[in-house]
Amino acid sequence: MSLPLNVDADAPVPEPKDASTVMLLRDGAAGIEVFLVRRVAGMAFAGGMTVFPGGGVDGSDSDASLAWAGPEAHWWAGRLGVDEARARRLVCAAARETFEECGVLLAGAEPGTAVVDTAPYAGARPELEAHSYGFAEFLTREGLTFDTELLRPWSHWITPIGEKRRYDTYFFVAALPDGQQADGQTSEAAEVLWSTPAAAIDHWRAGGSMLLPPTWSQLDTLAQFDSVAAVMAAEPEISAVQPDLVRTDTGWRVDFDGGERYLAAMPR
Repeated sequence: MSLPLNVDADAPVPEPKDASTVMLLRDGAAGIEVFLVRRVAGMAFAGGMTVFPGGGVDGSDSDASLAWAGPEAHWWAGRLGVDEARARRLVCAAARETFEECGVLLAGAEPGTAVVDTAPYAGARPELEAHSYGFAEFLTREGLTFDTELLRPWSHWITPIGEKRRYDTYFFVAALPDGQQADGQTSEAAEVLWSTPAAAIDHWRAGGSMLLPPTWSQLDTLAQFDSVAAVMAAEPEISAVQPDLVRTDTGWRVDFDGGERYLAAMPR
């Protein structure tokens, strides 16, 4: 199975767009489980791929009125290696995309809490996805506060030079709040599921799914943990990973740290 790369080596190099991706976790009988989304085939980026919820940062994520509890922007800026304004945008986008794509709301009526029942807020999801208003405006209208304590920074990947669409993506982990349910009620999802990281890799290895290198790498790392608490307590070093595209006799190969194991396991 080859990667569906969209490469134009002769085109001008596009500036990567900031994006946030969230690995939503829960404890299961066989260990930690992560929420996965198989994207609709034919989408402009990662169509048909199995990914984590996430997407690009948009203008509304800069709204300074966002009701915020938990670690402040300066803490996030230090962990992500960016300035405070950019850190706020990335963290806001992570929470917004999690709500849009799987209905999980990292916010509550009191600082440091998360709602138990998200059903009353379901109507806002398509409106947020359509950019009718931003996450800060939604929280203000509903009297909710975003709890950044429910998120933790995890890794940083940049789309290789040569790809027509490029993203500067920060990965986060989040524990599923008590009582909430994740779903696939979004136009971008063909299928959703909870899986242990090891089972997701085995499914890919058997040819049952397609995983881009960043997704495979996060699953490979998460498989080393035995509880959500252990993941949330971890403090991984966050440095940018930008794979290289290498032309071969049969097409293109993606090179990155750990890429040999990825390529060796890739379905043929």
